Amino acid sequence: PEEQESLRKITHTLAMKNEEISNFICTLKQSLDNLEANSSRVQEDLESEFTSLHSILDEMKETMVTRIKQERASRTYELQSQLSACSKALESSEELLELANQTMCSSETDGVTMAPAFRLSLKAKASDNMSHLMVDFSQEREMLQALKFLPVPATPEIQASECQVCDNTVTVVWTLPEPDSKIDHYILEHRRTNHEGPPRIREDYPWMVVEGIKEMEHTLTGLRFDTRYMTFRVRACNKAVAGEFSEVVTLETHAFTFKLDSASAHQNLKVEDLSVEWDSSGGKIQDIRKEKNRTNSPMHSPARSALMSPKRAPTARPGRDRFTAESYTVLADTMIDAGQQYWEVKFDKESKAFAVGVALRSLGRFDQLGKSGASWCIHLNNWLQQSLTAKHNNKARTLDCAIPNSIGVYVNYDEGKVEKDF
Repeated sequence: PEEQESLRKITHTLAMKNEEISNFICTLKQSLDNLEANSSRVQEDLESEFTSLHSILDEMKETMVTRIKQERASRTYELQSQLSACSKALESSEELLELANQTMCSSETDGVTMAPAFRLSLKAKASDNMSHLMVDFSQEREMLQALKFLPVPATPEIQASECQVCDNTVTVVWTLPEPDSKIDHYILEHRRTNHEGPPRIREDYPWMVVEGIKEMEHTLTGLRFDTRYMTFRVRACNKAVAGEFSEVVTLETHAFTFKLDSASAHQNLKVEDLSVEWDSSGGKIQDIRKEKNRTNSPMHSPARSALMSPKRAPTARPGRDRFTAESYTVLADTMIDAGQQYWEVKFDKESKAFAVGVALRSLGRFDQLGKSGASWCIHLNNWLQQSLTAKHNNKARTLDCAIPNSIGVYVNYDEGKVEKDF
C-alpha cells in the first residue's frame, strides 16, 4: 500500500508537470505567432516611414530643381535680350564708322555722335553665378545616419508642490528628467482612497484612466467634494511604446467643520449642530442638514495653497443678536474671510418653504435672506406650485430646473463670487 501511495503521488506529480510543460509549449507557440505578427507589423511601419521620408525628399528635390530651372530661364532671357541689343548696336556702329570714314573731310558728324553704341550699357544684366542655389545636406545626412529605434520614454515625476487641490477639481503637474521631443502624449490614472501616506497593496477603488494628454499638467473636474484623498500616477508615451508609471502621489482635500449657531437662531427654529427644524405648532418640519464642507488646499496639504493662505483660514464668527420678527434665520458658527469654500445642504422635499445662502456681517436681525443687499440665497417655495428662485437685494429670478435632492453652495471670497450647485 505504501508503495502504491508513493507511486500514486509520483504519477500525480508527473501528470501535473506534464500539464505545466504542455501549457508552456502552448505559451511558446503563441509567443512565436505573436513574434511573427509583431515583427511583420513593425517592419511594415518601418517601410512606411522610409517611404514617407523618400516621398518628402523627392518632393523637396522636385521643388528645388524647378527653382533652378526657373532661375536659369529668367537669367537666360535677360542675357539673351542684352546680347541681342548689343549685337544690333555693334552692327549699327560699324555702319556709322564706315560712313564716318567716307565723310572724314566733311563737317557733318551728327550721324556718328548719335550712334546707339554710345547709349548702350556694357554691364551684364544677369549674373552667371548660381551658387546661391546650392545645398549642403551634411548635417541632415548625419541626422539620418543617427536614426535609431524609438527609446522607451523616461518616467515622469509628479510635482506635488505644484499641484493644486480645490473643492471639486484637482490640477496635477509633472515633469520629465530631460526634454524629449518624441513624446506624443501622457496617460494619467487616478483613484480614490481612504487613507493618507503610501498606497496600500490592495485598494478599494479601480484606477480611472485619462488618455491623450498633450501637456505636462491636467485638471480633473466634476469630482465629488467629499473625496478626501486621491492618488495619481502618470506615464509618457511616444508613437511606439509607453514608459513606466511615475511614483504614486496622494493629494488630500481637507475639510473644515462648521456648525449652526443656535445663539443666532430665530426662537421658532429648533437648532442642533448640523440641522434646523421649524418649531411652531401646526407647521411642517424642515430638516435642513449641512452634509459636508470642503475647502481648497489647507496648510498641511502637499498641494500648493495658492488660493488660501493658512493665516487667512476661516475663523469663528463673533456672536450677534438673535434673528427675530419674520426673519426665520440661523447662521453658521464659522466666518468666511478668505479662499474658496463649498458645502451642501440636504432637505425634506415636503418642506413648504426655506432658503439657503450666504450673508455679509451687516445682515440685520430683522432681514430675511435675499431681501437686502447683504445676502444671497436660493429659495424653495412648495406651497401651491414648486419653484426655485435666486434672490438678492429683494430681486428674484426663477430657476428653470427640477427640485434637487440637495443644494451646494460655493463661495469664492477673493473673487467675490457665489455659486449654487444642484
